[in-house]
Amino acid sequence: MTFQPLDTTIPDPAVIVLIGPAGSGKSTLASTWEPTQILSLDHYRALVSDEAGDQAATGDAVFALHRVLEARLRRGLTSVLDATHTEAPVRAHIIQTARCYGIPTVALLVPTPLEVCLERNAARADNRRVPEDTVRAQHRAVVDAHPRLRQEGFDHVVFASSIDRLGPLLHRASQTRRRELGWDGGDGLGDELLLRRFFGPALVALASWKSGSTLANGDRVLELRAGAASLTLALRLNADGEGDIGFDVLLPCPVTENDTEDGERCPGPAWVPVYNSTDLHRAYLGELENDEDLVCTHCGYRGEVDHEAADWEAGADDAEDGVGLQAVAS
Repeated sequence: MTFQPLDTTIPDPAVIVLIGPAGSGKSTLASTWEPTQILSLDHYRALVSDEAGDQAATGDAVFALHRVLEARLRRGLTSVLDATHTEAPVRAHIIQTARCYGIPTVALLVPTPLEVCLERNAARADNRRVPEDTVRAQHRAVVDAHPRLRQEGFDHVVFASSIDRLGPLLHRASQTRRRELGWDGGDGLGDELLLRRFFGPALVALASWKSGSTLANGDRVLELRAGAASLTLALRLNADGEGDIGFDVLLPCPVTENDTEDGERCPGPAWVPVYNSTDLHRAYLGELENDEDLVCTHCGYRGEVDHEAADWEAGADDAEDGVGLQAVAS
């Protein structure tokens, strides 16, 4: 028996075909390439059906994916195909398409043990989980296909465990971070970086800073607006009295006309700290209007602890501790 030398060649450009059963880690490996290079079947299923696990949408998803693949091939760009690719006819179509444009193909095998694939698959959400017998069949198909991949027409057959994808990923992450911080000589993200850190990237595009606003007693104010709805936030540079940075969201003051001597409702503003996008959503729903950390800078109102609820919770804790002590004593 003659052994072929281990192939670690991945040209650029190339069509890189990930091959592995469900749960083998193909998508994790694919993520080490540039996002624009990754053509994921799950992603295209989601695009055509709003559900990445909708197997009935696979035909339409494959059609859309291959149209994008051909557009990238015409431009001589590398594409990473993220799907199981355990069926020979599927692989043959990809090889033929790539040859039409003179782009080499790479079979990138993800040789994850079957037990690991089954464990990962079982932990997936119901709409993403593949039947166990399907995973087993896919794993057998990959093992059987490996010796024939060069005969099928792949220019290179590479094992994922034999290539370094950490280095390229770290390089890209480093360059991205340098751009965000302005270490590359640019302006960086500035305020946007702070918003991302607290609330994630999705809300950043909605933010607009209100120059000259006096609403927050000298602290900077921004508005998150989408259509008719908005939230107003204040950037606190000394949020806890110890120099930490944070955000408050503007809420109506709970003091109503029934609570004041002049019969007028307090106009506010009242503020409550928010630490993440979940807090912002709760503020939007009105769930923070009686928060114990709410403070009105107009009338001086401060949120109060619900002592009845706190006492009940403390009593419940004491009761549980008592049961535990009795169990220990017995």
